[in-house]
Formats: sequence, structure tokens, C-alpha cells
Amino acid sequence: MLPLFSLLVHYLPLALGHYDICKSWVTSDDGPSWEYYACQPKPMVMKEYAIIKVDPPGITCGDPAEYFCTHENPYLCSDECDASTPDLAHPPSHMVDKDEEGMATYWQSVTWKRYPEPLVANITLSWNKTIELTDDIVVTFEYGRPTAMMLEKSLDYGRTWHPYQYYADDCIEAFGMTPKKVVNLMASNVTRVLCTEDYSRWAGSKKEKNVLFEVRERFAIFAGPDLRKMENLYTRMESAKGLKDFFTFTDLRLRLLRPALGGTYVQRDNLRKYFYAISNIEVTARCKCNLHSNACNFREGALQCECEHNTTGQDCGRCKKSFRNRSWRSGSYTPIPHGSPNACAASGSALGMDQGVLTSAFTYILKTEKKEAPESSPTPPVLEPKVQLQEIPEKIRAAPPTRREPPLTTSTGKKHSKSASSKTFIAPEPTPAYVIDALVKNPKDCECYGHSSRCSFIDFLNVVTCVSCKHNTRGQHCQHCRLGFYRNVSAELDDENVCIQCNCNQQGSEHERCNETGDCVCRPGATGTKCDECYLGYHWRQGCHPNVCDDELLICQNGGTCHQGQRCICPSGFKGALCQDAKCDSTHRNCDSASSTMVISVLLLVCTLLLSLEGI
Repeated sequence: MLPLFSLLVHYLPLALGHYDICKSWVTSDDGPSWEYYACQPKPMVMKEYAIIKVDPPGITCGDPAEYFCTHENPYLCSDECDASTPDLAHPPSHMVDKDEEGMATYWQSVTWKRYPEPLVANITLSWNKTIELTDDIVVTFEYGRPTAMMLEKSLDYGRTWHPYQYYADDCIEAFGMTPKKVVNLMASNVTRVLCTEDYSRWAGSKKEKNVLFEVRERFAIFAGPDLRKMENLYTRMESAKGLKDFFTFTDLRLRLLRPALGGTYVQRDNLRKYFYAISNIEVTARCKCNLHSNACNFREGALQCECEHNTTGQDCGRCKKSFRNRSWRSGSYTPIPHGSPNACAASGSALGMDQGVLTSAFTYILKTEKKEAPESSPTPPVLEPKVQLQEIPEKIRAAPPTRREPPLTTSTGKKHSKSASSKTFIAPEPTPAYVIDALVKNPKDCECYGHSSRCSFIDFLNVVTCVSCKHNTRGQHCQHCRLGFYRNVSAELDDENVCIQCNCNQQGSEHERCNETGDCVCRPGATGTKCDECYLGYHWRQGCHPNVCDDELLICQNGGTCHQGQRCICPSGFKGALCQDAKCDSTHRNCDSASSTMVISVLLLVCTLLLSLEGI
């Protein structure tokens, strides 16, 4: 009973009703109607929906079968891993399955029998869906936690990866980072990527098994230690750029870099006791539905948001076809407590207005422009406008007028109209100039995702295009990034930070452009996302240049030492790029034959001059 109560207390703050209602039927003076709220799904145990992958191939034990030892009994190696026997197999699925009572199932790697070659394993969990963390990530290891590992995340379904946290028994040695604790973070650096030593020191395999990515402690910076003030966290997520994205991903990857060593150095006489074994990976999160849904279900092999607010898509990331009166926007946590739903507005026509009002307006325009059908043509009844032209909204006045279908002609040559039950075909007329002017002046009709307030009509293409796109965007609707910038996949199209500068290194890259993941095109010898690093065998000097020398290959001659791959530091008595030449001076007499000949010639010349002077 006590463990159940502890679990309830642990999850209670996150299970309270925060944005769990999408709409409510309310009655006002204007009559009953729906009132919309920002909403989000409840947290879920996500491991049940994850696709798990382990690489490199052959890293999972059992093929071929092998024996392994434990750190408690390092010389009693009687445990066996055999993929062909179910009771002795340890496949990747055992990391996310449900353990039976009193018996843990776990995935296990091969042993470190190829030491000193690194024993490295990558474990990837993919959801084919964007999710948002609501609690700590907990990885449970059997037989000891690794002494070095990384947790990474992807926001674009595994195309690019970003570090989440580093783990090591010595952070400086393993990653060149000073160890930090999440509890010491502040609001200004809550999204900082840390290296921690709390989960890598040897404590005995029977004692400490868990490795955590602390989400609750980061939440607590805003919501308090008991997470009772979640509204403060949600408000901060709206105001602080990147805070919401920090807890968001589509994939997780665990990179195991060095196994548990049992608190000692690697003992080469018994390498069977070094391996990885994981019994559980716990990920508690909610589906990202952009605050347009309070339910998420597993359908057609993937998690899907049950979208509200007239939105659609796996993440409720766009408006329904008939509700595109304005650009799609994510819901907002503010104002507290119900937020802003930013629901998609209904559009009865291409301009988002009621069809009956449009019919009246168009008919009025037709009458004022005197473009009715000829008198010989039968004319259906005309709807008289209920408002004057100056009272019609500007976007209605901007709507293109229409004309009626000409009467049909029979085989006898007589004209007749369709029956009342027949549908009337409406053909568009050329867009008048006043329509173009109104459209250009009304920024709401431009559909530029907030990156421009002006648009222009291109007559021969019959399209409207945005003018002077801001925020480093370009394109007909400002939907693309300028050259030298790439799309921020964690930002929506209407975000001012949707385009990120490539920042390619001018000396290391071919040009300032980059691909959709921010990778620049590097010149020969250069590497790195921004082309600001050099391959092995090159050194940096306003770009990457081939090394003159190399410490390992000992290219420097006569005892010279290589300095940063750029030049040889020669010992006394030698010179040259590789210290290959002997010096010729008063101290060092090991000169080559050419230098000796020159010295002799000079001495003979001096003697000749002296004899000539004596003769005078």
C-alpha cells in the first residue's frame, strides 16, 4: 500500500487538471455556443509505443552463444547468453517489456572480448510522433551502470541529433566538461546541457541501477519543489524561447561508450565481466498536439492526436480544409487558467465569409458594374443586398464578381434555360483593378505567416505573392528561408525565429549556404557542421591546411619535434622545414660540400686581395 501511495504522490501534481478541456457548451445573451480552450493530452507511458533499435549489428549477445561473468563473481563465468534459446536470450525488446513478478528481463550486449577496441552501443527509441516530456527519463541497468554514456534527442525523426545530457565517472576525462548538477541550475540556464557524475560511479550492481534525466527538477525551478505551481511553468514556456522545445522530441538515443568497470581499471585477464545490460527504459510524456487536443490514441501504427479547434494532422498542425480563414497557430498556455485556443475559423468560401453574404455582395457589384446577362437571356431571381456597398467589409468588396452561364441552344436553334432543378455553372470574370488593390492593401488576405504585411497580385500568373518578407524568409507565402539560413524544425511557420542563420565558417566552407539540417559545404580538409574543424592530418590557419609534420609518424628529422602539425622545432645545429639540413656557423661546422666550397672561395679571394695590397 505504501509504494502505491508514494507513486500517487509522485504523479499527482502532473496528473491534475491542467488544460484537459478543449471546449464547453455555454449560454449567453446571444444564445448557446461552444467556448474553446487550449488543451493537451494526459501523460502516458511511452515505452509501449516506441520502436526500439540497437546498433551496430552484432552488438546484442547470443549469436554466437557466449558465457559472461558478473562483478560479484568475476571468476565464476557460468551465465550464458544464447539467442536461439528463449530462456537465455536477451533481445532489445526486453528493455521495454513488462517484467514478470520477481523476474527482470533485460537486453544484453556482447562482452568486451575485443578490448582495447571500444565497446560502443547505440539504443534508439522512435515514436514517429512528436512528444513532450512530463517526468524523468529513467534507464535501469543490470550488472552495473556505464562509466561513460550520452543521452541524445532528435526533433526531426532521427535526421539530426542533439545532446541531452552526458554521464561519466570523470566528466573532464571523458568529455572535457566540468561536472554539474541539475539542482544547481537557475531559470536563466534551465535548458543547459550538463555532464553529471551522479549516475556513473561504481556502487555495486545490487544497489544503484538507475540513470536519470531529471525533468522534474528542471520543472521545479518554476513550479516549486512539489510542482504545485505548474501555471508558473506554463507561463514561462510561452515567454522563454526554447524552453518548451527543450522537453520536446521525436526520438531518443542512448549512446553507451564505456561499460561498468567495477570500480577498478580494466582487468584484461577477465574481459567477460564487461558488458551492458538494460532491463527498463521509462519515458513518461504526452503527445504534442499544439494545445489543440486532449486525447491521443494509437491508430494505424502510430500515435495520433484527436484534434479539436477545427485543426487536423498528426500533431494538429494545420487547419481543416474548410477552416482556413486565417493562418494556423498553435494554442497558447496564456492567459491562465484556460489559455488561448487560437482555433481555426470557418470559411464558407475562398475568402472565409458566409456564402449568402457573398452572393448578395457579388450581385450588388454586378448591378453596379452593369454586367448582368443580355435581356434575351433568361435571368434567375436576383438577391437584393441587405447592406450598402460602403458597409460591406473590404475583403468582400475585393471578391471577384461572377457571371451566369449563357442559355443552352437546342438542335432547332431555339434558346432555353435549364430547369429550376438544374445546377447553374458560375464562371469567373477577369479580376477588376479595384479587387487587386483591395487584396494588396488587406494584410489578412496575404497569407504570409506573419512575415510580411504586403502582397502583390501577379496578373499573368493569377496569383498573390508576399512582398518584402521579413525574419529571413522568402517565397510566395514567406514559407522558405533565405539563402544562408535554414528551417528551425522546432518552430512553427509563423514564428519569428523559424529561420536560423547557417553561420558557415568563411575560411572552411565553400559558401555561406547550408542544407536543411544546418550542415555547411566544407572545403577540402575541413569538417564539422560549420566547417570550422579540420580532419586528421590537417591544421587550422585561416582554413584547413595539410600538416607539415606529425608527432605519431615522426616526420621531423634529426630529433626535431612537431608543433601543432604546422612546423618542426629543430634542435641546435639543424634547420629546414623538417630539420633536414645542418647549420653552418662558427659553432656548428657540419656544413655540406656546397657551403664548404663557398667558404674556401671567399678565403682565397681575401688572400689574393692581401697579396695585391702588399705588392703596392
